[in-house]
Amino acid sequence: MPISEFELIKQYFDDSAAQKQCADLVLGIGDDGAIISPRPDHDLIVAVDTLVAGVHFLSEANPYDIGFRSLAVNLSDLAAMGAEPAWFTLALTLPGADEEWLKEFSRGLFELARSHQLPLIGGDTTRGPLTISIQVLGYVPSAQALCRSGAKVGDLIYVTGSLGDAAGGLSLLQDKESSLQDDYLQTRFLRPQARLNIGQCLRGLAHAAIDVSDGLLADIGHIVKRSGVGARIDLARLPLSAQLKAVFGSERAIEMALSGGDDYELCFCVAPTQADKVAELAKQADLAITCIGCVDAEPGVRLYNTQGEPADSTLAAGYQHF
Repeated sequence: MPISEFELIKQYFDDSAAQKQCADLVLGIGDDGAIISPRPDHDLIVAVDTLVAGVHFLSEANPYDIGFRSLAVNLSDLAAMGAEPAWFTLALTLPGADEEWLKEFSRGLFELARSHQLPLIGGDTTRGPLTISIQVLGYVPSAQALCRSGAKVGDLIYVTGSLGDAAGGLSLLQDKESSLQDDYLQTRFLRPQARLNIGQCLRGLAHAAIDVSDGLLADIGHIVKRSGVGARIDLARLPLSAQLKAVFGSERAIEMALSGGDDYELCFCVAPTQADKVAELAKQADLAITCIGCVDAEPGVRLYNTQGEPADSTLAAGYQHF
């Protein structure tokens, strides 16, 4: 006999134990809505992402990876705003109640959630094409949220980690016949790491920030447009992993870093006088944080090659939903 909707929720998504440890949650799963009593002197950050099978993840992907990735991409939005995650909701559309799939999906989802003490407090389930919508709510001290609109002329532009890995991993996952396989690159796509600690440390330090989801150039474009400034990016400074260059070569690696997306690294703008603090943050976090360019007054984003000459930026359109 097929499992019912309420049995499905109880068996795979009952998070009552985690809810009991959440002091600001008055009422969680089991009613028409959750009740939250927000912390004083904090702003509430709300982010939501919808992931559609065949568009945002491979339909045949391991359900554990789908569950992990679905939450990770939302956490990355909170990281970009310097927020501390507090709760999340899940709206899950399923073609059928495949219990083995649900078991692995919920395992990946909750493994990541519990690593951040993040309870599931509500949501919905329905039948239809596989679609996952997750809303994450988090806190930031009042008036300290990082936004896209604060970049200033003269700021240095930094990125965390390495770029292009997720695009390389997706390419390998899509080309099953290729002999060029690399577990590191595939994992970078399947299980991105939200840079929450870095984002929180950037409060009061960065003038503007964004997570790299649609491609570095597209996302920097969002910052400069919202801030009313421009940017110069030096291609020679782009942080590229040894694995990406080994599999795809340096030229293709640069293209993936610029326009591939899905890395969920942070890109942020900081005054030059704060460069030492960024270096110390990288050391403390044991994570590469690389200066890749600077903010200037000329509108748009311009690329420069290793000789300091303008480079073609037409390849860097980034991901477009429509």
